[in-house]
Amino acid sequence: MQLRTTEIFCPKVLVPNSYYMKIRADMFENIEIEMGSFDEEGHYNPREIVLDDLGEEGLEKAINDSIIVLDDGDLVKGIVVGIDRDEVLVDVGFKSEGIIPLRELTIRSDLPVEEIIKIGEEIEAIVLQREDKEGRLILSKKRAQYEKAWITIEKIKNGNGTVSGPVIEVVKGGLIVDIGLRGFLPASLVELRRVRDLSPYMGKIVDTKIIELDKNRNNVVLSRRKWLEETQAEQREEFLSNLKPGEVKDGVISSVVNFGAFVDLGGMDGLVHVSELSWHHIDHPSSVVSVGDKVKVQVLDVDYDQKRISLSLKATQSDPWKEFADAHKVGELVYGRVTKLVNFGVFIQVGDGIEGLSHISEMAAHHVTAPDQVVHQGEELWVKIIDIDPERRRISLSIKQAAEGGEVAAEYQEAFGEHAYDEEGNYIGSFVFSDTDFTPETEAQAAWAEYVQEQVKEVHSPAETPNVEHIQENVVD
Repeated sequence: MQLRTTEIFCPKVLVPNSYYMKIRADMFENIEIEMGSFDEEGHYNPREIVLDDLGEEGLEKAINDSIIVLDDGDLVKGIVVGIDRDEVLVDVGFKSEGIIPLRELTIRSDLPVEEIIKIGEEIEAIVLQREDKEGRLILSKKRAQYEKAWITIEKIKNGNGTVSGPVIEVVKGGLIVDIGLRGFLPASLVELRRVRDLSPYMGKIVDTKIIELDKNRNNVVLSRRKWLEETQAEQREEFLSNLKPGEVKDGVISSVVNFGAFVDLGGMDGLVHVSELSWHHIDHPSSVVSVGDKVKVQVLDVDYDQKRISLSLKATQSDPWKEFADAHKVGELVYGRVTKLVNFGVFIQVGDGIEGLSHISEMAAHHVTAPDQVVHQGEELWVKIIDIDPERRRISLSIKQAAEGGEVAAEYQEAFGEHAYDEEGNYIGSFVFSDTDFTPETEAQAAWAEYVQEQVKEVHSPAETPNVEHIQENVVD
C-alpha cells in the first residue's frame, strides 16, 4: 500500500495514512488528533469540520455586526492599554485605539496621570472626533464624567441632598470643589461667617448643598454654610433657648464691619452694634476690637423668631460717666482741655471720654459775645463743676467761677499728697516743689506741677524766704 503523509493542525507534524489514528509523543502528551479518510485508491479525504453557530443570521451579518460604528458624542467603554506623556491609549474595539489627550482626562490639573488612571482599568469616554486629521479616534474621559455627574447632581438637588468633594482650587471670591465637575463655593458661603483666608481649605473634603444649577451656562454654585445651618439647626435652637438677656458670655470677635462687630459665642454669632462697643465715641469698630480678640459681652436681647442675638461690650466695662459722677461733686475744681467752640459756649474734656459744657454766660465775669474772646480750641484750663446729671450724661462747667477759687478734686490733691490739704480741701502744705519729690504721671498732675512752680516764682525771689500764706491764698482763691 502506498503511504502518504499530510500536515494536520500542528505544523511540521507528519503522520502516516490511516482512517483514524492517535499520535502519542512526548511533545504531545496524550493529545488526540482526528484525521480525515482515504478512498480505495488511496486518495485522502480531509475530515469535514463544521461548526455552524450563526443560525439564520448568516455570515455577512455576523461580519457587519463585528464592525463597531462610532459617531461624535457617543459614550463608549474601553480598557486603558497605554499611558504616554501627552495622551492615554484606550481599546474600545474600534479599528484603532482611542486617544485621550491629557487635557481631556480629568478636571483635576493638580494630580499626576498615574494617580488618575492605570493600565488595564476599564473606563468610559465620550467620542470627540471619530477621525482627526491623522485618522485617530479622539476621546474624552472628563466629558463622560461630566455628563454622568450632571445627571447625579440634578437628582441630588431635586432631593435636597448633600454633595461632597475635595477643594481643588482657591480662586478669586471662593473655592472650586470637585464633585464630578467644577462646583463654585463662594467665600461668603464657606462658613457661618465670612472667611478671609481660604488657603487652609485646599485639599480638604467639604460637604455642601447645591443652591444653583445651570447646565447651559455650566454653572454649579455650592453652599457649605447652608449645610452647616441645617446640620446645626437643632444645636442652635437649644443654644438660643438657654440664652437669656442680661447674661455675660465669653466670646471671640469673628468679624468687624462698619456697623459693629460679630462675636462667636460658641454656638452662634451675636452682634455688638457700634454704639455698644465703647462708652466713648469711636470712628470705626476696628479702633476698639480686632478679629480673634477674646471678649466678655452682655446679652441685650434674643430674637427667637429671627434667631438674632444683640450684645454689648461696654456693658461689661466700667461706665466712665458713673465713675466720674461718683468721684466728683458740684463745686470742685477740675483740669480740662477745650475740645470744641460753639455759639453758646465751649466743650471741655475733663476726663477720659468725659466732656462738659461751659455756657457762654459762665466763661467770664464780663459780657462775652463769642467764646473765642476767652479761650481757643486745645487750650488747657481749670474749671469748676456747677452741675452733674449722670442719667442725661451732662456736666455743666464754669470758667468764671473757677477763677474765684475753690476745692480741687481728689485726683489733683493726690498729686501733691493728701498731707498738703485740710479736710475742706484747702492747701496747707509747703510750696517748695523740691520738697514733694514728685514726678507727674498724668496730664492733670503735670498741669498742677507747672502751676505750683509758676506760683513759687511769682511770690518770692531767690533772696527771699517763700511766703507760704500768700501762695496758699493765690492757689485757693
